[in-house]
Amino acid sequence: MTRADGPFSQVKELPHKISALVYAFDEAGRMLMLHRRQNPNRGFWSPFGGKLQTRVGESPHQCAARETFEETRFRFAPEDFHLAGIVSEQGYEGETHWLMFLFELKPRLNRLPPPHEEGDFEFVPLDEVPQRRIPLSDRNVLWPLFQKNRGGFFAVSIHCEGPDGATQSWRVEQEFSASPPPPLP
Repeated sequence: MTRADGPFSQVKELPHKISALVYAFDEAGRMLMLHRRQNPNRGFWSPFGGKLQTRVGESPHQCAARETFEETRFRFAPEDFHLAGIVSEQGYEGETHWLMFLFELKPRLNRLPPPHEEGDFEFVPLDEVPQRRIPLSDRNVLWPLFQKNRGGFFAVSIHCEGPDGATQSWRVEQEFSASPPPPLP
């Protein structure tokens, strides 16, 4: 079955997954990236994160804190994470829809996390991030919107087309930077 209403037409009914993705930085401003050994995105560089535990009523902020501890062994409280964005990704790899909560870890890290089964960590200078092998949605949408609105917020809907999701269309539904909005007339 497909849905034909709204901004994207012909969206298939697929399983829906919810996750938190964490952008963390060191004191020099480099981003902590994970060279993934497992799917999704095996062989790609990305921020770390994981699926929200819906059966226990976990909040997105709690998920970010739990995933940070599980993957880096660094413990932070849910309030240490700034909600930077919400991403609805329809038809990822033709298999699932994702609802992703993107967070920036507010405290800066002073060392690399220990090795992890998910992959290898590295601090990457910001100008080198686009040169890495990063997922298409990260390259085209998430990373540019995160940088543009850093300290603020964005919401975006991405429609992945084709079995591998290689063709994408997206629409920014809300965004604001950290600077104050202009005064009302």
